[in-house]
Amino acid sequence: MKTITCRQLGGPCDLQHRGETGDEVIQAQDKHLKEMEAAGDAAHQPARDDMKARWLHPKRSLGWYRDTKRAFDELPED
Repeated sequence: MKTITCRQLGGPCDLQHRGETGDEVIQAQDKHLKEMEAAGDAAHQPARDDMKARWLHPKRSLGWYRDTKRAFDELPED
């Protein structure tokens, strides 16, 4: 299990996401950003917009995805 923050994933806060894989924490970040958007949190909106754009253009966003998974893999175990 590893921990990465919203900020480390491009967001504005230090909420911690824990997971076994990079995919798990990317999905947790997506959920978190959706929840913050629904709550009207303007600070999270740029990160949410970026995430929406990545889901719409996965081939173009493959670099971000690979970099994020690599960064997660390099984190120490909790």
